[in-house]
Amino acid sequence: MDETLSRAFLEYSAAKLEQLASRIETCLGQLPQDRIWFRGNENANAVGNLVLHLCGNVGQWIGTGVAGAPEARDRDAEFAAQGGASAEDLSAKLRSRIAEAAAVLRALDPPRLGQRVTVQGYEVTVLEAIYHVVEHFSGHTGQIIFITKAITGSDLGFYTHLRNSAHEEQTP
Repeated sequence: MDETLSRAFLEYSAAKLEQLASRIETCLGQLPQDRIWFRGNENANAVGNLVLHLCGNVGQWIGTGVAGAPEARDRDAEFAAQGGASAEDLSAKLRSRIAEAAAVLRALDPPRLGQRVTVQGYEVTVLEAIYHVVEHFSGHTGQIIFITKAITGSDLGFYTHLRNSAHEEQTP
């Protein structure tokens, strides 16, 4: 892959994770503490669980798989949690994890994108690992936004710029 294209992929991936994490933080700021840990039924996850899960996934796939950090994930605990962490605690954990991942992506040597790594039992290229993380993060961010809108009835304002015919945002 061309180095310019590789750098664009890495920068976009880092920026997209930062953007999505910011949206999750907005949601956490809108939810009362008891609603952060509310599960609609026994097969549903609370927003708190989804945030813990995203932190674990990013750490495992980017931190361990791409950067080579030691494995430190307890995936079952991400879904078993039923409270405890506040919106501020979850936001701080998410912000820290995304800052670490974004730094890894921005510093990555482009030829490594084709290198094969094993993450969570899957053999993938580094590019595939990054793509997985961004896609996975996006899906759960959508769930968190939906849950927040359902609980609060609020327009979270993420796309108000589209109400104007000329908008400046570069990254949809």
